[in-house]
Amino acid sequence: MAQWRPMKRLLRAHVLEALDLRAKQFRSREDTYPFRVPHEPLPLHALIEEALAGDPERIGEDDIRSRFIISLHWHDGATWAAWVTTLPSGIHLYCDADAHETRVLGSLKRGSALEADHFFLELLAESRGHAFGIEMAGGVPDRIRASITDRGFLADVFVEMFEGTPEQAVIHAAGHPAIEGIDFRADVALWLDRVLVTPQQSGPRRRVRRLRDED
Repeated sequence: MAQWRPMKRLLRAHVLEALDLRAKQFRSREDTYPFRVPHEPLPLHALIEEALAGDPERIGEDDIRSRFIISLHWHDGATWAAWVTTLPSGIHLYCDADAHETRVLGSLKRGSALEADHFFLELLAESRGHAFGIEMAGGVPDRIRASITDRGFLADVFVEMFEGTPEQAVIHAAGHPAIEGIDFRADVALWLDRVLVTPQQSGPRRRVRRLRDED
């Protein structure tokens, strides 16, 4: 084990350097600003295999993860998660994972990890995944875990994601079924109280869209 740990660190560094080079090839688009994205989501396992070609040792996706952002869980056992690895250049590389694969979705060069993660969730919700080449599907999740503790911000995220979709009626029926015309955000806030596995944070909330518009 004492010999494996230094080797594992070296392999991890090699993979992160390869991912850094790949991320610098991503392009920005008007609809993905301030993110840079590949032409389509990239399978992470293939990028790791390519970086370690010819090396008998291996590392997994868990070995390069820097921080968790959010995970959605459904009653049938399905899950979806988003997480980040921070590259040597300081780029935040955003990935998503389900039961089948893990994909690289895009990158963002920002000094603050928390601000970058807010940007990611807001753009993901506004585009319902399309900005990153995916589609948010699967219905209303039964449980949510998130590293971001600002419930006001998370409520805004899920309003953007579900408003005007069939899921809106499901959330309303679970929250205020007897009240017509109630604000959907109130429904989402009540729903989050039940499904969000995250401590509530007090204090003022910043709208990330405002930060993005000020750039």
